[in-house]
Amino acid sequence: INRNVTAYLFNTLGTPRETIYFKTNWKMMSQTVQVLSALFLCLLVASSTAMTDKATGIAFPPTRNDLEVFGVGVRKKGPIKIYSVACYCQAALKEKLAAISRGGAKQEALRTLQSGAKEGPTSFLLEMAFKVGAEKMASAIADSVAPRHGGSANDVDSLKGLILGGVSANCKGGAAVKGTQLEFLCSPESGVGVSVNGQSQGSVESPDLAKAFCDVYLDSKCVSPQLVESCLETNCAP
Repeated sequence: INRNVTAYLFNTLGTPRETIYFKTNWKMMSQTVQVLSALFLCLLVASSTAMTDKATGIAFPPTRNDLEVFGVGVRKKGPIKIYSVACYCQAALKEKLAAISRGGAKQEALRTLQSGAKEGPTSFLLEMAFKVGAEKMASAIADSVAPRHGGSANDVDSLKGLILGGVSANCKGGAAVKGTQLEFLCSPESGVGVSVNGQSQGSVESPDLAKAFCDVYLDSKCVSPQLVESCLETNCAP
């Protein structure tokens, strides 16, 4: 009887069996879309979370100056962990790296990371894990930049002066004590901007200096190999 009634309703009300089939499949499709949307949001959140340098336990925020954190590493002198450093780049570079295998095409991945960072803007955020005097800190960074910079030596001297003045004026005892943050925003248009504990110290308007500064942390003789490996591991395909 139920089958007869059902057939009567289909025939009388003009409700084709395909409608029931369509509604059932539409419901399943909607549920699938909801699940995929939830997974996408989870991946989005995971990709924009803070990163921690395992060597020091120092954590860095997921974004900085509208840039995304790419990796973290440590700067050492012998067994001493001087500071942790995080690299922040544009989302477009992350997309390029995601298409490259760090295992099968590591050199290509390195070249893409290095060139993409120089096309910037790119930011390097340092947080001290060990106390260093203002003069020594400024000299150490300047000495790393100098051999990589093909432009005027005055650019490096200006950079050193900004670091020295910033640490002296904004840090306890005029030294880069533990917890002190130094940020270097590198741009192919405006050069290198320097901030100490969130206070801008000015900038050196030299695109060549900005490229040299990127090389300090990303080239084959970089001061923190852990940073480079972290960038590749975080952003490249396996």
